[in-house]
Amino acid sequence: MTWIDMPANSPFGPDNLPLGVFRLGDEEPRVGAAIGDQVIDLAPVASAQMMDGAQWFARPSLNDFLALGRPTWQATREWLLDLVRNENDREVVEPHLIPQSAVTMQLPFEVADYVDFYASEQHATNLGRLFRPDSEPLLPNWKHLPVGYHGRSGTIVASGTDIVRPSGQRKAPDATVPSYGPSQRLDIEAELGYVVGTPSVLGKPIPVDAFEDHVYGVVVVNDWSARDLQAWEYVPLGPFLGKSFATSISPWVVSLEALAPAKVPLPAQDPPVLPYLAGESLVNYDITFEVYLNGELVSSPPYKDIYWSPAQMLAHLTVNGASVRTGDLYASGTVSGAQPDQRGSFIELTWGGREPLIVNGDKRTFLENGDQVTITAWATTNTGTRLGLGEVTGRILAG
Repeated sequence: MTWIDMPANSPFGPDNLPLGVFRLGDEEPRVGAAIGDQVIDLAPVASAQMMDGAQWFARPSLNDFLALGRPTWQATREWLLDLVRNENDREVVEPHLIPQSAVTMQLPFEVADYVDFYASEQHATNLGRLFRPDSEPLLPNWKHLPVGYHGRSGTIVASGTDIVRPSGQRKAPDATVPSYGPSQRLDIEAELGYVVGTPSVLGKPIPVDAFEDHVYGVVVVNDWSARDLQAWEYVPLGPFLGKSFATSISPWVVSLEALAPAKVPLPAQDPPVLPYLAGESLVNYDITFEVYLNGELVSSPPYKDIYWSPAQMLAHLTVNGASVRTGDLYASGTVSGAQPDQRGSFIELTWGGREPLIVNGDKRTFLENGDQVTITAWATTNTGTRLGLGEVTGRILAG
């Protein structure tokens, strides 16, 4: 319950309270919390209540707050919950409620490093069948470790940023040499991103049971992909220019505490994983994505069946001694389900371009200039209500 007026069935209910960075007019960007269709301007509220650390919320990114660690994250969440539930706080909070329509959302944190995984068995199987039709779809290592690659943090952008069509080398199947030009097979990947707050020490791996001590929360990710560039370049070292030109993230970071009611058991892993990836409390989250192309729903991928848990991804990322830093982002890779309308990329939805979608009456395969893609997501809680993760949107411009 909350004293704040808000739309019915809002994705940003009083149990959510995600954090983001907003700009109001020409004022400096600062931290706010989403409630309904409004933003709580947290810096003046914290100052009015003489809260230690009010300066964290006056800054243009969440990084300083993220670095404070889990005890502070939990205490801050309890404070936020009290602000929206306790009528006695109304006098302090109400003057600092701003309509979301009046603000411009920014990149919520400064991204340090970026790692992208390949954690959906269905997605990996689909691509294996597309790329290696005469072989087993999953490579021998896939069920033994969370496969991933290091991306380019400098090209992670806020939702709403236009995406310029990338150019590069591509080689048509019937060509003898490659050509250069704009990607003709521009794609999306619907993913869940995990935001690291507490750093780790170089040389000291993070065990699976320490996941919640290091990760603050999640964002929705669209990892734009140039499939023709990727197909020509990825052997032998993996994704490079086909991935590094842009990755979009949603503006609101939903805390793991808010997401806790959506925890579900991890699907059975066979064969058994090595000890550093094993644990008694490994979980996934019951999250549903929706992918819209030019306003039309084309896919609803489910996250709950993802094969590798976020704790296993983090453990594998650091098992060689690699450290994580405040602001690191790692993503799940494309989320795809078993049904054709649950695939999280257009290469899967159109089966490599051979089975076009009908969108607004037109046949479509890969992205065209002027297309706009919006990915939304919500968690299903144990009470059956929806907890929104927000949305990430991007429009394709000619390169």
